[in-house]
Amino acid sequence: MRAAILAVGSELLGEDRAETNSLWLARLLADHGVELVRKVAVADQEEAIAAEIARLAASHDLVLVSGGLGPTADDVTREAVAKGLGRPLARDARLEQELRARYASLGRRMPEINRKQADLIGGGVALANPQGTAPGQRLEAGRATLFLLPGVPHELVALSERYVAPWLAERTGGEARERITVRTAGLPESEVDERLAPVYAAFPREEITVLGSAGEVRVRLTVGGEAEARRTHLGALRAAVREALGEAVYAEGEEASLEGVVGALLAARGATLAVAESCTGGLLGERLTRVPGASAFFLGGVIAYHNRLKTEWLEVAPALLAEAGAVSPAVARAMAEGVRTRCGATHGLAISGIAGPAGGTEEKPVGTVAIALASGDPAVPGGQLFLRLPGDRNRVRWHASQLALDLLRRHLLVTGEG
Repeated sequence: MRAAILAVGSELLGEDRAETNSLWLARLLADHGVELVRKVAVADQEEAIAAEIARLAASHDLVLVSGGLGPTADDVTREAVAKGLGRPLARDARLEQELRARYASLGRRMPEINRKQADLIGGGVALANPQGTAPGQRLEAGRATLFLLPGVPHELVALSERYVAPWLAERTGGEARERITVRTAGLPESEVDERLAPVYAAFPREEITVLGSAGEVRVRLTVGGEAEARRTHLGALRAAVREALGEAVYAEGEEASLEGVVGALLAARGATLAVAESCTGGLLGERLTRVPGASAFFLGGVIAYHNRLKTEWLEVAPALLAEAGAVSPAVARAMAEGVRTRCGATHGLAISGIAGPAGGTEEKPVGTVAIALASGDPAVPGGQLFLRLPGDRNRVRWHASQLALDLLRRHLLVTGEG
């Protein structure tokens, strides 16, 4: 099966909006072993959309169209698809009644412009949209099946899971592709690749994809075939990868996060955390508070950007700042201990660094970062990092927050203590 994706929206051709729906749809297609051979983005222009639809429908088995199903004047996907396929477009009384009922259930009157969302292309089947007011549509056009899906991401996902996924499953006969994403932290991409050498020798190389980013490397495992054999093979591949990467693996899955894993470890131990940040400016604390239920383990923190605040709020000795400098392992340790003590936390985690683009010196160039963990137990030192990170300001800050979280994760796993 050959598929194409058509993303509709003039905003997708500009400078301030990235087209991301096709990424989710591409994954759905890959999961069912469908070959995606074309992705196209087109403006909200009826003639342009119609021309693309006619071309894609003539040369593909499946065409997924996202966007342009709203009620406004520039939402012209229905009209354009009807024109491109030479089909009539008529208002469906049942759809219009359902739209009015949806608005009534929300205590609102339906604007008259929303009536166009009840227009159904000849031969089309309406796809109910419980997440919004734009119904999708499915229609056959020669060799091709077309799905018209809303452009709002959560609506597109909901309709795809409800209608497109079952349609694909019926046509793959159990042959599909399944994937697992193994997430690692604390290792550069080259070292991850090096550790995976035995896995490459034992499994097909095309089943393993290494994806690097600041402070994290994802290893995506993709296996095809009949369900039982596929899952057996994927399980063996997963086990081999985890064994090769060892302690660097922090989670599996696209939705997992390092802050979520750290939060779960702290909560399981009844432990608490406070943070002291300089160059990251609150990023570490912000990431921790993304975790639902963060109040169970995260007490708060201090953004001590100026040295005076490091002294006054975190009790870092002025002599230490003068001797070692703000970006140093010694000062980071003092910051971590200071915030731990002041907040009454089990652990204190601190970051100080030079994120750039200015402020670097020959001894401590831009990207130099000091990270420290205070555990409160002299017999179990928390640990520290002092290194230079590549990239621009935002990349350095994110990478530093990732390394800090991983430092705490590894400490909790090794010690098993709160």
